[in-house]
Amino acid sequence: MDESNTTFQKVSFVTITEQSDGQRIDNFLMRELDGVPRSYVYKILRKGEVRVDKKRVKPKRKLALGEVVRIPPMRIEEKRDKGLASDHLLAQVEAALLLEDDDIIIMNKPAGLPVHGGSGFAFGLIEVFRQLRPNLPYVELAHRLDKDTSGLIVLAKTRQALQALHAMFKKGGIDKRYLTLVSGKWHGGERCVQNELVKKQGSREKMQVSDGRSPQNMGEKAGKKAESLFKARKHYEGLTLMEVKLMTGRMHQIRTQFAHLDMPVLGDDRYGDFPLNRHYKKTIGLKRLFLHSYYVDFTLEFSGQRYHLEIPLADDLQQALDKHVSNT
Repeated sequence: MDESNTTFQKVSFVTITEQSDGQRIDNFLMRELDGVPRSYVYKILRKGEVRVDKKRVKPKRKLALGEVVRIPPMRIEEKRDKGLASDHLLAQVEAALLLEDDDIIIMNKPAGLPVHGGSGFAFGLIEVFRQLRPNLPYVELAHRLDKDTSGLIVLAKTRQALQALHAMFKKGGIDKRYLTLVSGKWHGGERCVQNELVKKQGSREKMQVSDGRSPQNMGEKAGKKAESLFKARKHYEGLTLMEVKLMTGRMHQIRTQFAHLDMPVLGDDRYGDFPLNRHYKKTIGLKRLFLHSYYVDFTLEFSGQRYHLEIPLADDLQQALDKHVSNT
């Protein structure tokens, strides 16, 4: 570690507030110790250097209001200043805000913007929003959307709201729906599609439907249940506009399930039909994934407040669809 780019932090004691109540100690430390590698956080936990109310704890230990966390002395590498997001990006995120109260923020995420910075992007939606609201004490993503997916995304302004949202996502208490344009004609009306998704062997960012073989033979972890409710909205020449209600929230769930049905999502550069994508890019100007989060409905149990939003297709997707109709 370069000594010129590090600072020495003395032992510190942090009292848990409402914002961290119920949070795992490992996640708390990774947020508190900005610049410290994840591996080092687990090392000091394993060695017992971190104490909660003077007791050793395991990484999954959940914190409670009023507890005192002892953080040992350490050298912390200073992160390079990323600077500020551009005025254009700040204005884009500001314009995406649809709803805000004391607990919840709901935004209409533009396509092409990741929810988190990294992988070639200095800023994601959450980093830009925090720049817009530097005095906001707490704001976290309640779930994720792929970079090229547009539409509704929910953020929490309190730890209580975040925990409630995570619990509802886990138990299916949030009605979240998407619109997507897929290749082919959908038959059979409304259908519940269930399968198990696993990471594709040799890839960290691509999923596939499990073929039922054992994880030992596949070289992968066991699959996770994925369940979606598919319904055709409208049939077009060679295409179907589908509504999808997510019952689970797996990585690339909608894209993987449609690809497995040989009805790939148009514009999908990972699971899609590449010659078909090139065709529709040329003929109707579709330049990205045709997937849009258009509907969300849930109620926060602790406040009784209901949140129900429905938005139209993103302009670029609607324009591409209109052009396909005019061409046929």
